[in-house]
Amino acid sequence: MSDEKATREKLMEYARQEFLEKGYMKASLRSICKKAGVTTGALYFFFQNKEDLLSAIVDDTIKGIMEMMQDHFSREIGTDAQMALGGDASEDIRSAKEILHYLYQHYDIVLLLLTKSQGSVYETIVDQFVNILERHYDKLTDLLSVKKGIPKPDHYFLHWTSHMQIEAFVHLLIHVKEEEKAVKNIEPIVAYLVAGWVGAFVRKG
Repeated sequence: MSDEKATREKLMEYARQEFLEKGYMKASLRSICKKAGVTTGALYFFFQNKEDLLSAIVDDTIKGIMEMMQDHFSREIGTDAQMALGGDASEDIRSAKEILHYLYQHYDIVLLLLTKSQGSVYETIVDQFVNILERHYDKLTDLLSVKKGIPKPDHYFLHWTSHMQIEAFVHLLIHVKEEEKAVKNIEPIVAYLVAGWVGAFVRKG
């Protein structure tokens, strides 16, 4: 059993390298198996196909990101909802730094998803995160509109804002390899986004 686990982990490691080097579409299962010192039959013992192999590599990281997002959403809908229009970006900055730390801990996997997953089910991963954030903002703005007695921003604004926030992380991850520098840069970015968020409600009011 331990030998099977070691073989599976070896295949995943060489696959990760292959995907990062060549991208999902051009990655070769034969090349992965050769580097791992196993037959293609051994690979198919563990994984159904190339996409299943990619899923084994990235799914835990994606799950971790989603859990962190949901934790932030729960706080924002709950105890922090009253402060969401106060202009204080400290909680959002704290959450952004936590998420960035997680992303940089799994930097190769995140970079694979963002830049090398074309042709797989993960090529729309950015849009998937945008949609998750947009659904959260739809709920949050419903709540805030009732509590504050002001109209909620329209759907396009929520969609655009969601894109802006996700792309802020994407741009940092692609262009800034050092976590310390990314963390420093995220503070003014989040402060800017929070100010725009508050401004949209004030304008509507």
